[in-house]
Amino acid sequence: MAPLPSIDIDPNASPVDSMDTNTTPDTEYSPPESPFHEHKGFVENKRMAARKKLGQLTQEEKSADEKQVSLLTAADFWRTKSIPEKNIPAVKTSDGPNGARGGIFVGGTKAALFPCGISLAATWNKDILYEVGKHLADETKARSANILLAPTVCMHRHPLGGRNFESFSEDPLLTGKLAAQYIRGLQEKGVSATIKHFVGNEQETHRLTIDSKIGERPLREIYLKPFEIAIREANPWAIMSSYNLVNGVHADMNEHTLIDILRGEWGYDGTVISDWGGINSTVESLKAGCDIEFPFSTKWRFEKVLQALEDGSITQQDIDRAAENVLTLVERTKGNDMSVEEAEREDNREETRQLIREAGVQGITLLKNEGPILPISKKAKVAVIGPNANRAIAGGGGSATLNPYYNTLPLDSIRKATEGEVTYAMGCYIHKWLPVASPFCTDKSGKQGVTIEWFKGDKFQNKPVITQHRSNTDLFLWDSAPLAQVGPEWSAIATTHLTPTTTGKHTISFMSVGPGKLYVDDKLALDLWDWTEEGEAMFDGSVDYLVDMAMEADTPVTLRVEMTNELRPLAKQKETNTTHKYGGCRIGFKQEDQVDYLQQAVDAAKAADVAVVIVGLDAEWESEGYDRQTMDLPSDGSQDRLVEAVARANPRTVVVNQSGSPVAMPWAARVPAILQAWYQGQEAGNALADVLFGERSPSGKLPCTFPRRLEDAPAFHNWPGENLEVSYGEGVYIGYRHYERAKIEPLFPFGHGLSYTTFEYGRPSLSSKVLAPEGRIELIVAVSNVGEVTGSETVQVYVRDEKSRLPRPEKELVAFEKVTLEAGETRHLRMELDKHAVGYYDTAIKRWIAEEGRFVVCVGASSADIKYSTAFEVKESFTWVF
Repeated sequence: MAPLPSIDIDPNASPVDSMDTNTTPDTEYSPPESPFHEHKGFVENKRMAARKKLGQLTQEEKSADEKQVSLLTAADFWRTKSIPEKNIPAVKTSDGPNGARGGIFVGGTKAALFPCGISLAATWNKDILYEVGKHLADETKARSANILLAPTVCMHRHPLGGRNFESFSEDPLLTGKLAAQYIRGLQEKGVSATIKHFVGNEQETHRLTIDSKIGERPLREIYLKPFEIAIREANPWAIMSSYNLVNGVHADMNEHTLIDILRGEWGYDGTVISDWGGINSTVESLKAGCDIEFPFSTKWRFEKVLQALEDGSITQQDIDRAAENVLTLVERTKGNDMSVEEAEREDNREETRQLIREAGVQGITLLKNEGPILPISKKAKVAVIGPNANRAIAGGGGSATLNPYYNTLPLDSIRKATEGEVTYAMGCYIHKWLPVASPFCTDKSGKQGVTIEWFKGDKFQNKPVITQHRSNTDLFLWDSAPLAQVGPEWSAIATTHLTPTTTGKHTISFMSVGPGKLYVDDKLALDLWDWTEEGEAMFDGSVDYLVDMAMEADTPVTLRVEMTNELRPLAKQKETNTTHKYGGCRIGFKQEDQVDYLQQAVDAAKAADVAVVIVGLDAEWESEGYDRQTMDLPSDGSQDRLVEAVARANPRTVVVNQSGSPVAMPWAARVPAILQAWYQGQEAGNALADVLFGERSPSGKLPCTFPRRLEDAPAFHNWPGENLEVSYGEGVYIGYRHYERAKIEPLFPFGHGLSYTTFEYGRPSLSSKVLAPEGRIELIVAVSNVGEVTGSETVQVYVRDEKSRLPRPEKELVAFEKVTLEAGETRHLRMELDKHAVGYYDTAIKRWIAEEGRFVVCVGASSADIKYSTAFEVKESFTWVF
C-alpha cells in the first residue's frame, strides 16, 4: 500500500464558494507572458486603458459576453478573473485594516501587525496615518496582493459594536480625515485601498439581514460623511458595499446610495466590490453599480447575467460599465503585468517596527493621573498584575486578524524598561472560551498539534486521501480545507494526545462548525452531530460545550474528533438551499486552578511601590461576527473585583485598560491613574512601557466618548433592533453630540487625553470675519509647552451655528492638528475653515446649506475643555451638492 501523502496546510485552498456552491473554481493565474513592470510604467490614463481592453473584448462575436461577465465575479476567494489572451491579469486582495494578512486566515504568512483602527485614530495624527498607509502598501506587496481591504470607516454608533475597534471614531470628520491620509499612503505606492463598509454597517448582530433605518440627514451628515471626505481628498480606487440593508434595500443594490450619491453627486470613478458573500441579486446589484462579486460564486452572476441580458432585464451598457470599472481597478494596480503571482513572503523591516511602536505610543491615552502617579520611577518595585499582563492583546477578532512577525508582552517590556524589581500575578481569568488546547497537545510524532485524516465524501468511506499536521487546535477550516483533494463534501478525523501538567479535575471544551463528535480515550465525550444552538463564532458554529474529567499529571489522553462539512443546524440547509459549507471544530483545555489568583495579586500589590493592573478585552470579546453583550469588563465581574482589591492593597495603583471600545469603570474614582491602551499591534508591550516609565509622554486623545453607564449611550433605546430592523432614532446626535445635547456628563469626553507636561493656548485669530461660498478662513492659534518635558498636543476646533432653521448639535468638530513641542517651546498652528465647516444637509432642498448668520469657533483640548472662542459670519445663505 502506498503511503498517504502528508502535507501542511494547503496555502491555495479556499472555502467552497464561501457561501453558495459546492465547486471550487479553477483560478486562472496570470501566466509569465510579460516581464514585471513597475507601477510608474503603467498607462497613465487607467480608465482609458481599461476602456481599450474592454473594446477588444466586445469586438469578438463569439463568447464576448461570457468573458465580460466573467470579470464581474471573483476567480476564487481573493482574486479577480484573468483573461490571459487579452493581457488582463488577475489581481489579488488581502485583509485587512491593521495589517496585510495574505491568503490564509489562521496561521498564514507572518505579517506586520499595526495598531487597530481606533488606536490609530487616538493618535489624531494625520502624518502617522499617511506613513501607516505607505508601510501597509509594502506589506501588501509582500503578500503578492494588489488591493488592501481597508480602511474601515463605519461609525461608533454604540459602545457594544463588535467592530468598533477596527473603525476609527464616533466623529465623521476625524474618521474621514484620517482615512484619507491612510488611503493616500497606500495608493501613492500603487496599492488600492478598499474603503468599507458602504454604508450603515454599525453592528454585527444580524449583519447579513439587518435593515438599517437611517434618516436622510444622519445618513448624509454622519454615516456617509467619512466616505465623502475620503473620496474628495484621496479618491480610493475601490469601495466595499456592506452586508446590511439601508432603508429597505440591500447595500449592494441600493440605487440611492450607489447611483444617486456615490456615482452621481460625488462623481466617484472607482470600483465597487461586494463584501464577501454580500451580493443579494443579479439584476438589481449590477444595475445599481456593484461591479464585482467576492468571492467566487455561481449564485447570482455568470449564466444569470447572460439570461438577464437576453430577456432585457439588463442592458449591454450595464455589463460594459461594470466590466470597465473592474478593468480600471486592474489597470490601476497591475496594468499589463502578466507575470506569475509570486509566493507570499515576509518583509520584517526595522523602519516598520519603529513606526508601529511610534503609532502605539501616540495612541495610548492617559485618562487620569492624580498625584501624579505616572510616570513610574525606573527604580521602583513594580507589581504587574492582571489577565492581560502576560498575554499578547494585540488586536481584535475577525477580518482584522493576522499572524504577526512577533508580539511584545507588557510584562516582558516592563521588565526590560525598569531597573527595579518586577513581580507578576495574573489575578483572574477572562476567557470567553477555554484557551486552545494546543500547548498540551502532540501528534504521534511528538510534534505540537493534531493530525487530520481527510476523506472524500462526508461518510468516512474508503481510505484517507490526504493526511495533514496542524499546530493549532483551532480547526475552523473555512479557508484551508484541501478541497482539491477531497472535493466539495468531505469528512475528517482529527487526532491528538493531550498531556496535562498537573493532577486534577480538568476541563475540555469542544465547539463544532458542522457535525462533530469528540472522543476521549475512545469513549464518546460530546456528541454535536446534530447541534442546534449557535454560538458567537464569526464563521458559524455551535456553542462551546464543556466536559470535566479527572486527569493525572504527565499522563496523556487521546482526543479524537470526527467531523464533516455538512451544514448545521439542519434548518439552515432549507433556508439557504445549501447542504455543505465550511466544517471544522475548536478544542479548548483548562487545568483545574491550584491557587487563589486574587489573593496572589493582593499580596504582590502590598509588597510593591506601584501596582500596574492590566485589564480589558481581547479578540474573543471584540470581533467581527458578533457584538458585545455588555459594557462591563469580562467575565462576571472578576476584573472589577481585581482592580478594587489591588487599589485597596496599594494606593499607588495604575490601571491599564486594553480594549477597542469603551468599558465600564466602576472603580474609576478610586484609582489614581488610568491609561487606555487599545489594541496596539506587535509593539503593544514596548509602547506601553515607553509611556509607563516616561520615555515618552502620552499624547493620545479619545476618538470616542466613554459613558458612565451603557444606559447613557445615544443608541441605547435602538440597539440592536427588532424583527431585523434597527432604527437610527438618535439621528445626527451620536457620540459627543448626544451627550452635549442631553446634558449627560460622560466618564471621559470625546477628545480627552492628558500628558506628562502642560500646554497653554493663546487666543485664536481668524484671517477673515466673513466666509464666502468658495472662500476659506485661516485660524491661527499659539500653543506653548510650559512644562518640563517634551510632549504632543492635539488642538481641536469645533464650530457652533448660533441659529439655524433645523436643529443642530451644540458644536461639531471641523478641524484638528497635532503638534510636538519641546519644554518651553511655542508654535503657531494654522488651520483652514471652509463651507464644509458650517454646512448641514437640508432634506427640504436636498442640498447642503450654509445659512446666513453667526458661527462660533471653539478651540480646545477636548470637546469638554474649550480654551477660547471667536466667531465669523456667513453674510448670505448658499448651498452645494459635493
